[in-house]
Amino acid sequence: MRQLLLLMIGGWLSLSASADVDSVIAQIDKNPVMVDEAIRLTVSASGDPSRDAFDSSALLNDFVVGRTSISSRTSIVNGSRSETTTWTTTLFPRQEGRFTIPPFTIEGQQTRPIEVQVIPVVKNDDGSQPARDFYVTTHVDTSEVYLNQQIRYTVKLFLATDIERGSLQAPQLKQAQISQLGDDIRTTEIVNGKRYQVIERNFAVVPQRSGEFVLRGPVFTGEVLAPNTNQRFGFFNRTQTVNRLGPDITLTVKPQPQDLDYHWLPSEFVDINEEWPESATFTVGEPVTRTVTLTAMGVVEEQLPSFPQNYPPGFKIYPDQSRTATVDKDNTLIAQRVESVAVIPTKAGRYVLPEITIPWFNVLTGETEYASLPARSIEVAPDTGQTAAVGNSSAAPATPTPQPAEPLAPEAPTPAPATNMWLWVVTALWLVTLIGLIAVILYYRRRPTGAPASASISQHQREPQAWHNLLAAVKARDIGKTQPALTQWLHQLEVEGQPLQRAADNALTAPLQPHIDVMLASVYSTSQAHWDNQPLLHSLTIVREQYLKNQQVKQQPLPALYS
Repeated sequence: MRQLLLLMIGGWLSLSASADVDSVIAQIDKNPVMVDEAIRLTVSASGDPSRDAFDSSALLNDFVVGRTSISSRTSIVNGSRSETTTWTTTLFPRQEGRFTIPPFTIEGQQTRPIEVQVIPVVKNDDGSQPARDFYVTTHVDTSEVYLNQQIRYTVKLFLATDIERGSLQAPQLKQAQISQLGDDIRTTEIVNGKRYQVIERNFAVVPQRSGEFVLRGPVFTGEVLAPNTNQRFGFFNRTQTVNRLGPDITLTVKPQPQDLDYHWLPSEFVDINEEWPESATFTVGEPVTRTVTLTAMGVVEEQLPSFPQNYPPGFKIYPDQSRTATVDKDNTLIAQRVESVAVIPTKAGRYVLPEITIPWFNVLTGETEYASLPARSIEVAPDTGQTAAVGNSSAAPATPTPQPAEPLAPEAPTPAPATNMWLWVVTALWLVTLIGLIAVILYYRRRPTGAPASASISQHQREPQAWHNLLAAVKARDIGKTQPALTQWLHQLEVEGQPLQRAADNALTAPLQPHIDVMLASVYSTSQAHWDNQPLLHSLTIVREQYLKNQQVKQQPLPALYS
């Protein structure tokens, strides 16, 4: 009994579902239709179907299918209620010929198939466009290109009357990069004695694969004022929709030549240049920023190669993140790649920065060409701070050189009182000189024999102060103060009788160099955003403790030979 009840309920539900749609009708607004015109397809279902019951995928083989709009209407006549759901879509024929719009099934109800005849655009006897109110033309600067070469695609929309609103889509090509070039250009032309307002729009089409393809024309959709002779008064103007399709264009995309072994860069013009800071000088330990710019026409930024980083062994390189951009000028794409690198010389001398060469393929001549920066010879000077420190430590107080006395001219005889006066002056000067000489002798006899020299005292006093300054700069994570403070402290460390210039120059301070490189990389490279100062602090403490132990061993007196 229960199973019978379930079967009855199921049958009733199926009958009620099938009764939701009484009939379905499909119709088009024009037949035949020209190849660039649109067909408006309307499918109406009486009843209450699902809004997703209409499927237009069966039309994609022969038509370009536009957006589908859905509307519902409910009417009550003599107490009888009826509902109608309507789907409206726009179809653009892909080519000339006869095509069939297949039947559609809406919840059990099916439409009849519709045969459509698509005719070519009727042209005048001279081959020009007919005097129609609206039409679209398309043009390319070349229909045969290389892979990744830019194609300039031009669309012109001819309007004989004003439009309320409108939109023009971009052309379509699979696996291609398409972008608009510049702004629209508005002009006026007279075609077959009829005046048109012309809107010109340019696109850059860059194919991403080789072969033969069809570049689909753009779709124009607009609304114009509809003529209505019966409407004498009213606050609203009636409009009608106008659709036009631009002609398709066949393209031949040639592949990359097989004998090329470099980064594929097809272009009409490629240039490379470099920039250095004004009055840039090269000094050991001081960074200089070098900026290299690569410019190419008719390509996008993703196609530009990176630059080789070839530098002599006496340099440390900290590249910055490259910057790329693509702009359009005179309806041509121009791509640029800018790379900046901080160059830090580590040794003085003369060096040659090698040539930078970028090969590229000239699409005009079909030959390989090269954009290059010539080799550059530079002179690296030693660190001025180091030179000054060495000079100050080795300089001795200047002693005035006695000048030979000029011969005295024979004096004329003077009276006796003048002679006595000069005698007293000479005697007084002689006594003062004698007293000063005795004082100097007594001072050096009383001085302890084991006292260190003044230069050594000054040296030991400068090292703690330099260490204090370095420690404060590192703890504060101030790299701008840490670099000069580290250089000054190294100058105070005498190893084998010579002050240090770089941490890597001696085995005692060599463990500091990796931590110094990490510190510099945090400034001149984008790989590290934050500098951890703890490893450098730990290594500095160990190196200084070992240095102080070595100094104590040197200052201890030798043990007696016989004790």
